[in-house]
Amino acid sequence: MPVSTTAPPSPPGRRTVAAVMAALLLGLLLSALDQMIVAAVMRTVADQLHGLTLQAWATTAYLATGVVSTPLYGRLSDLYGRKPLYLVSISLFLLGSALCAAAQSMYQLAAFRAVQGLGAGGLMALAFAILADMLPPERRSRHQAWFGAAFGVASVAGPVLGGLFAGLDRLGGVAGWRWAFLVNLPIGAVALFLVATLYRLPHTRVPHRVDYGGALTLLLGLAPLLVVAEQGGHWGWASARTLALAGLGAAGLAAFVLTERRMGDAALLPPAMFRRPLFAVSNAVNTVVGMGVFGGLSVLPMYLQIVKGLSPGAAGLMLLPQTLGIIAGGRLCGPVVTRTGRHKGFLLLGLACMTGCALAFSRLSPGTSLWTTGTVTTLMGLGIGVCFQVMLLAIQASAPPGAMGAASASYTFFRQIGGTAGTAVYLSVLFALTGDRVAGALHDAERTPEFGAALRDPAVADTPAARRLLSALRDGTAPDLDDSSFLDRLDPRLARPVLEGLSGAMDSVFLIVTGVLAAGLVLALFLKDTGKGAGKDTDRKDRKEEAA
Repeated sequence: MPVSTTAPPSPPGRRTVAAVMAALLLGLLLSALDQMIVAAVMRTVADQLHGLTLQAWATTAYLATGVVSTPLYGRLSDLYGRKPLYLVSISLFLLGSALCAAAQSMYQLAAFRAVQGLGAGGLMALAFAILADMLPPERRSRHQAWFGAAFGVASVAGPVLGGLFAGLDRLGGVAGWRWAFLVNLPIGAVALFLVATLYRLPHTRVPHRVDYGGALTLLLGLAPLLVVAEQGGHWGWASARTLALAGLGAAGLAAFVLTERRMGDAALLPPAMFRRPLFAVSNAVNTVVGMGVFGGLSVLPMYLQIVKGLSPGAAGLMLLPQTLGIIAGGRLCGPVVTRTGRHKGFLLLGLACMTGCALAFSRLSPGTSLWTTGTVTTLMGLGIGVCFQVMLLAIQASAPPGAMGAASASYTFFRQIGGTAGTAVYLSVLFALTGDRVAGALHDAERTPEFGAALRDPAVADTPAARRLLSALRDGTAPDLDDSSFLDRLDPRLARPVLEGLSGAMDSVFLIVTGVLAAGLVLALFLKDTGKGAGKDTDRKDRKEEAA
């Protein structure tokens, strides 16, 4: 890989760094917040566009283009510079947002979400690379902790805003759900202006081929598998359609691996980087942690809102300590890791904390106090902050010369892969278990005096919510939980077994999360610390191979 001999430019001033950081944080917030808001309004959108059964395509289109474009942005930015690629990224995201707000059908929405995903792929990968260009490692680590906080803020504000937009009939003459996309435009415009006017760091061109074939084969591999994850349970996991798409996805991924080997150092994910133990192990752990964090914690807001009966706003506030924990964990460990070059100990500590918290989440029940839940959530945030920061620093420290963009993109890419797979798997498991768990809890509750007394009370049994529950009891099944709002109107004595069944299904999901994070802990044991000079020996080896 070519080695630049140009002396690094002096870092920009504090005001410039602060302004560019604000722009990058706005970009990250756009990407993270959009997913949260759209998830909350998608049911309303699908109803109004008469495409409830097609909503999975809108989600899949966004995820597929976002994941595939992430490493492509990293490689193109090494070639053409961070600034022009970031401006392209945010412009595509804003164009996609405006088109989504104007969509007249679910097919249009899916196509426009694909455009939006093409932009979203660069918002995170390029943010980390731009910061790495602007600041030396000892200053960079203090700022990178704030990037993790963007996801925490999105997890708090996203459901609240999504619920608000979904509940609005019209705002300013526009349907309420369309504001889920329109809200991106002013935020993105500010980020676009700040980066365009303030980011002036010169770029040293690193010439190499662009792996468009790798991007195409990766898309052919991921898109069918994402559709299977979304629709496999509905179609049947052994159905011809599911098996055909799974086979197409596997063939696409195999073609991607062959393409990457053929492209060598010009690949989207250069194989040479994976020969560096620090890089390879860190990204393996990164994938597992993404699966545990983004997949597993997608269940926590459901617990707070359905089982504990909190409003979306109150549930968001309950997750605020997690955001503060992410910031604190990253800022506390980042400078120490940068100064010492020791990654393994902090990574093991963060993973151990997260694994213990996931195990504690598996003990949640309708009677668990909010203080207990808040404490565990805060500790989980600390673990997440430490892990995210350490993995990013390790990946960047092991990046070959001239490949900071590709290395930073790999961090985002593997975390997104893990998060996307985890979310699909955990929600599938949750909904598969919920029916039997609720039905079993109701069967057990029928023999208790409290439940029987509620059923004999005409003032309770004659309500629409109770009649819905009684109909399910007569059929020996669980009530339809597609609309769980009826639980808020149900007598607490009748609602409790339903909530216990739901909580039991969620506990099983968190047990799986515990196992996944424990696997990440085992993987982290294979991390080899090389101290302050991490990556230098490998750099010298690479240069010798190039000379030969």
